[in-house]
Amino acid sequence: MGAWLLQHRRSMLFLLLVLVLAGLMAAMKMPVALFPNVVFPRIEVLVNSGNMPIQQTEIAVTRPLEQALRAVPGVERIRSTTARGAADVSVQFAWGSNMTEALLQAESAVNKVLPALPPDTRFTARRMDPTVFPVLGLSLTSDRLDAVALRRYAEYDLRPLLLAIHGVAQVEVQGGAREEYQVVVDPMRLQSYGLRLTDVEQALSNGNVITAVGRLQRYYRLYQILSESPLKNVQDIRHIVLKTGTAGVVDLADVAEVRVGTAPQWTTVTANGKNAVLVNIKQQMGANTVAIDQAIRTLLRKDAKSIPAGINLSTWYDQSQLITAAASSVRDAIFIGAALAALVLLVFLRNLRLTFIVAIVLPSVLLASVLILYVLHQSFNIMTLGGMAAAVGLVVDDAVVMLEHIMRRITDNPSEGKPVSVLHSALEMSKPLAGSSAATIIIFIPLAFLSGVTGAFFQALAISIAAALLVSFLVAYLAVPLLADLLLRPQDAEQAEHQGRFLAWFSRIYGHYLERLLRRPLFLSLIVLVFLLLGGWSYTQVGSGFMPAMDEGGFVLDYTAAPSTSLAETDRLLDQVQQILAQNRDVASYSRRTGLQLGGGITEANTGDFFIRLKRQRQHSIWQVMQAVRAQIHNQVPGLRVQTGQLMEDLIGDLTAVPQPIEIKLFGADPQTLQKMARQVAGQIRQVPGVVEVFDGITIAGDAVDMHVDPVKAALAGMTPGQVSSQLQTLMEGRVVSRIPQGQEMIGIRVRAPHALWSEIHRLRQLPIIAPDGHYLTLGQVAEIRMQSGQAELNAENLKPMVAVTARIEGRAMSTVMGEVKIRLAHLQLPQGVYLQYGGLYREQQQSMRELALVLLAAILLVTVLLLFLYERFTVVLSILATALLALGSVFIGLWLTGTERNITAMIGMTMIVGIVTETAIFFFAEAQSAESHELVRAGKARLRPVLMTAIIAILALMPLALGMGAGAQMQAPLAIAIISGLLAEIPLVLLVMPGIYAWLERLSKKGSVRVVH
Repeated sequence: MGAWLLQHRRSMLFLLLVLVLAGLMAAMKMPVALFPNVVFPRIEVLVNSGNMPIQQTEIAVTRPLEQALRAVPGVERIRSTTARGAADVSVQFAWGSNMTEALLQAESAVNKVLPALPPDTRFTARRMDPTVFPVLGLSLTSDRLDAVALRRYAEYDLRPLLLAIHGVAQVEVQGGAREEYQVVVDPMRLQSYGLRLTDVEQALSNGNVITAVGRLQRYYRLYQILSESPLKNVQDIRHIVLKTGTAGVVDLADVAEVRVGTAPQWTTVTANGKNAVLVNIKQQMGANTVAIDQAIRTLLRKDAKSIPAGINLSTWYDQSQLITAAASSVRDAIFIGAALAALVLLVFLRNLRLTFIVAIVLPSVLLASVLILYVLHQSFNIMTLGGMAAAVGLVVDDAVVMLEHIMRRITDNPSEGKPVSVLHSALEMSKPLAGSSAATIIIFIPLAFLSGVTGAFFQALAISIAAALLVSFLVAYLAVPLLADLLLRPQDAEQAEHQGRFLAWFSRIYGHYLERLLRRPLFLSLIVLVFLLLGGWSYTQVGSGFMPAMDEGGFVLDYTAAPSTSLAETDRLLDQVQQILAQNRDVASYSRRTGLQLGGGITEANTGDFFIRLKRQRQHSIWQVMQAVRAQIHNQVPGLRVQTGQLMEDLIGDLTAVPQPIEIKLFGADPQTLQKMARQVAGQIRQVPGVVEVFDGITIAGDAVDMHVDPVKAALAGMTPGQVSSQLQTLMEGRVVSRIPQGQEMIGIRVRAPHALWSEIHRLRQLPIIAPDGHYLTLGQVAEIRMQSGQAELNAENLKPMVAVTARIEGRAMSTVMGEVKIRLAHLQLPQGVYLQYGGLYREQQQSMRELALVLLAAILLVTVLLLFLYERFTVVLSILATALLALGSVFIGLWLTGTERNITAMIGMTMIVGIVTETAIFFFAEAQSAESHELVRAGKARLRPVLMTAIIAILALMPLALGMGAGAQMQAPLAIAIISGLLAEIPLVLLVMPGIYAWLERLSKKGSVRVVH
């Protein structure tokens, strides 16, 4: 093998160069995103059936839909919310399902049941994936242009430009106003001419015609025959003829006022306190977020002159800023870690050539691993970049171990020729290097079987680390010896192997204490007991969480005013909130939606959300800002319920249908009973420290004016209830009966009555109704008018009535808070037939922790199989496993000392510790030839410097991540802290405890063999 490597040295090094260049090209082509490309197994079906009462909507709409969707193959859970005339049905599938096929099947199921639903029922079905939220948000405000002009520019000029950019899937326009022609009919004047509302509607519809009536062929030409009488402006509409006779002509102007107005809307959109139009840009799945942002900004700079004067265009959200900040912070963590590793090498080896070889190896390995990620269709995101940063120390370890071994063998055999010595020494490390690399790679195999959010996000992390470790092994095994053979001199080896005074003194002290420990197993038992006790006690002190917290630079503030609050009153309350935000020095900008939400769904006029973007350089953390804003709103704007959360946190919650950490679901047959118990549950958990933003799950729809049409009275007037309701809708809301093309848009013609006729409830009884025979009557003659208080929206899960009490956690660990919540609710007396379940992110966390515990167990079993294959001795295997398990206990000590939760990333770090400790132990046993004390001491002294070097290098390489330096690093901080804690414990465990355990197990094994012989 050595001769073959020497013969093909140039081709092997050139191959490495090719892989590095290919990785560099792949890095330029790889998409850049915040999170991995995750397919969430959820479909949302939104249904609108008018304004039916909630209970009628549930019976006529929601239940048939639930039953139809439950029959779709692969459905695991259905959850629904029923409001007045609307329903939101969430359909959950198994992770890994083909969601394109699932969407088509869900739409087919709804279409089958659609004919049985109330007339004019409309639905939309959509896959819930990260593309439902915008990656870039623009706001348009103006002091000169009105709301119509702003929306017109956004919709017909700006949107087409943005849709032409590669990777943009959808451009959503919110806010502004739509122009329309309004025909305000006077019912009394209409009745005086013997006309009805339907006559006006038909006249407008029939008077605005462009129709092809046939074709005419003459000689060699073909003509299309058009019959047209289009309306073009207000004057044309006014002169529409309604009636002719001996008395003359009655046109529309005789019975109605025709004017230009705006379409009714029950939403408000603002930016930085001004009325605005928001343009939300959504990307295609797998698109490059940063490239989209750059392309849009370039386009806007080029077309700046085409933007109408007076329009102020600004950004209210930019996900690419978080992505680039995260990528930069992780990139800086890699560079800082690499620089610190080089410094450690220089201190220990005191040789620039050795440091230069490692400086070549590290970027080469990382770039070559990018090529693997590109082939596996990964992207640059927080997870893959964090995985590469976490792998820096391990990559350097492989190169350092190989170089250190080569240097030592060269100095041990000075008489041998340099070429043979270098390559021969390298080949001696084949088995331990392959075994140690396999130990750190195979632990990631069980991660492939993780499900849920954990699997979706952290499989990308595992892939990036495993790819780096695989390339690192190949480079350390093939390229490092060739580079050493090419660049190093015998004096370099002698210089590297010459220990300094401190290291020589430390080596003597270490050998002395190891020898004493091997002679006195009692000391060994005390050390093991201390590790066990400290680890076990720390485990009880460390709370558990779910995903690590990350400062995204902005947050969402959801708000809800009291039920039945008008849009005008809601706007008044929110003006106070806007003043609070404007006075906050940490807030850069904000946008508001009322009657709308970023993620869509059922939204009343008294609900909506803000997105608040913070300054990059600010005095307080995002959590402090959220807490302060929430407290100010609570104190200064009573009656407004608010919830805060970062956008990505909100996005993940919406995509998984579990938006809150705490969710207590109450099931039962009677909604009234459930609502009563929900209030009690909310009152109980509100007393738990750390529980904030408690919501009892009861959403009250606004009050209603119920106009009950008496069929008998209507019949006596010559009408049906349907005719009365149809006429009421035209009089009050208005009906668009025709449209006029104008520029790029179609302007509607709406027929309605004057607002003064029905703007107050007491006037509704006098609202004029015209019977088919032309006579006049009032609404009070055929209908009973009564006030109806708001009803609670109805929720169900798997067709069972349900109310979900939700809350957020602040300042405490999820496991600690949920433990106290469970204790409080254990004493709650539930009525017969009512039971509760825990959901939310807590349920996801519990499932993820169980799966990660199984992953850890599987990793230990795989490492056990590998070690048995390498050594075929249980004494070696058990001593290595015992050392790894003791190192796991030290992880809890590190988490406790740093105040870090035991969350998902920390658990993955614990899994990696098993592989890392095993890797170091394998190199130790590669030196030890027997279980004799003198041999173990010799092996320990031989491995002392490489163990110290590799551990210190790995710790320093992970330190930027552990300190959370930058946005992306915060996501990986628990993983880095877990690994650093394990590495700190690894040094005494591998160098002192493991040899003692091994020697003790060998003595037990020999005693057992003697007994068997006797």
